[in-house]
Amino acid sequence: MDDNQESVELLKQISRGSRDAFDPFYEKYSAFIFNIAYQVTGNRIEAEDVCHDVFLEVFQKSSQYQPDKGSVRAWLAVKTKSRSIDRLRKKKPLLIEKLEKLSLQEVQGVDLQFLKEIENHLIHDALVHLPKPQREAIYRSYFAGETHKEIAEIMKKPLGSVKSLIRYGLRNLRKQKSIFNWTESSGGGNRHEL
Repeated sequence: MDDNQESVELLKQISRGSRDAFDPFYEKYSAFIFNIAYQVTGNRIEAEDVCHDVFLEVFQKSSQYQPDKGSVRAWLAVKTKSRSIDRLRKKKPLLIEKLEKLSLQEVQGVDLQFLKEIENHLIHDALVHLPKPQREAIYRSYFAGETHKEIAEIMKKPLGSVKSLIRYGLRNLRKQKSIFNWTESSGGGNRHEL
């Protein structure tokens, strides 16, 4: 029995209510799910919550898995990514944390994919309120996927100026309370003033 067949069999048993099948399934995939959730959210606590949500859904709705649409691993990856993005939408301050982390490094791979998959219209609406040079630098960096060096060449500005435009633009985005829920990431109800 190959690895995927073993997982399919465990899912069948879980769908019949077997807790004995759930334990090895959890052991097999918990690190995999956590890593995806952490890559998307960039936050350990949020990633743990996503893991909990995904495994709860697996336990309650394991019959949703369709073998003809891909492996169990791929099904879990899609489910985890989707739950992670949903969680970011609900906890919008995490979005700004993610953008700030990305501003310190070149945008590539998972980070660029993350930014393309979240609600781009939310950021686009916020960008309208920024000064044009900040808006252009942020757009080029996060939506066009251009490096800071490429942006500097296109905008005919020094590299340091481009980095400053992005940094100040992100600060200005933080001030736009209309696009963020100003609650703590832990879900507390206290409003924060910047």
